[in-house]
Amino acid sequence: MISKEERTGLVAIIGRTNVGKSTLLNDFLQQKISITSRKPQTTRHRLLGIKTKKENQIVFVDTPGFHRGHKRALNKYMNKVALNSIEGVDIVLFMIESLKFDEEDNFLLKQISKNTKEVILVINKIDKTTSKNDLLPFIKSLSESFNFAEIVPISALKKTNIEDLEQAIIHRLPKGKHLYQEDQVTDKTERFLASEIIREKCITRVGDEVPYRLAVIIDQYYEEKRITHIVATLFVEKNSQKGIVIGQKGKRLKSIGTAARKNLEEALGKKIMLKLWVKVKKDWTDDQKAMNVMGYKVG
Repeated sequence: MISKEERTGLVAIIGRTNVGKSTLLNDFLQQKISITSRKPQTTRHRLLGIKTKKENQIVFVDTPGFHRGHKRALNKYMNKVALNSIEGVDIVLFMIESLKFDEEDNFLLKQISKNTKEVILVINKIDKTTSKNDLLPFIKSLSESFNFAEIVPISALKKTNIEDLEQAIIHRLPKGKHLYQEDQVTDKTERFLASEIIREKCITRVGDEVPYRLAVIIDQYYEEKRITHIVATLFVEKNSQKGIVIGQKGKRLKSIGTAARKNLEEALGKKIMLKLWVKVKKDWTDDQKAMNVMGYKVG
């Protein structure tokens, strides 16, 4: 039997903060490689998710949520990563929320249109839209405002229409040899994934301010017999934030560590010994030298 010609494409997932990009990527891969949270600006890095099915290989590019009006160095870094991720891709999934299209969406769409012709509009969170009578005029209006390759309404949370969206992508993949091995699902190391999982557990257990001022650095990562040892430092900007992360008698930090360890053991398939420390690095989110040390390199 003659094998079909291979197809490979870079597909950027881009949109405002908190529209569900990371949840969608995890849906496509049917496993969790990108952390998620209800809090905006959870994703900070460019992350590749790779899905190979027979002759088709889709290399998804998950990006930080685009957001305007924030002047700190970390916010500028995230916006730069998001916009740079559009360049050189074959397809852009422009993701918005159902019945929501504001000036930030419009600005982002203009940037996308400068770089690629293949733009699929992904309307997420349709499970929160009570009536199709509201959704259909919204779709019609957007279809008339821009020449989208396709418009696909989905619910990333409920996994609704994900297969339809995947088929729309496969239909547009260019011919080309696969870039990655069939069983590879991401370009990131286990060390990186560990830091992200720890950060996710922090985000879900602290207040509104701390997640935006929190970074995680893996100090040690080594295997000994059947146990992988991980030592990580959680950096915040103020002593008050340090107290929030640690909690009364260390209870919150212990909760973060327990949840992170369990998630890491599931994700990596290994027994994990995890030790966490909390330190203060004043105003690190507006200090480019400190950001470089923490893995947020600008330039």
